Amino acid sequence: MSKEAGIKIAAENRKARHDYHIHETYEAGIALTGTEVKSLRAGKANLKDAYARIDNAEIMLHNMHISPYEQGNRFNHEPLRTRKLLMHRYEINKLIGKTKEKGYTLVPLKLYFTRGKIKVELGLASGKHTYDKRQDLAERDAKRDMERALRDRQKE
Repeated sequence: MSKEAGIKIAAENRKARHDYHIHETYEAGIALTGTEVKSLRAGKANLKDAYARIDNAEIMLHNMHISPYEQGNRFNHEPLRTRKLLMHRYEINKLIGKTKEKGYTLVPLKLYFTRGKIKVELGLASGKHTYDKRQDLAERDAKRDMERALRDRQKE
């Protein structure tokens, strides 16, 4: 859990950047219950299969797993319930237009705390093809090899 400029990351979706081209990112608040917040503070969340969808002019986050709070007794929350995301109306209207275009989807990239509030970083994304993924891996390997060569050269 890294802390930079007052931001504590609760969960991150690393696979999203591998599976999708991220075109734009948006910050949204999220409506949670008390036990969900306590679980998130303990870092017990998973964004792997999560996605956002616009239903009735509201953005809903589906399939995000927040583990039940250990001391939560009968007031505990449902781990996979649909959660409402909080954004300004003009941002939602903009996203409605963009997601109607073919191939665009909303993917949560990160869940983090900032100034005591929980925020979700949403990415407007389009799916990658297999050859795009291979190309990204090849570029990453080449970059790593160049950095390694430069580092070895500086040691001599």
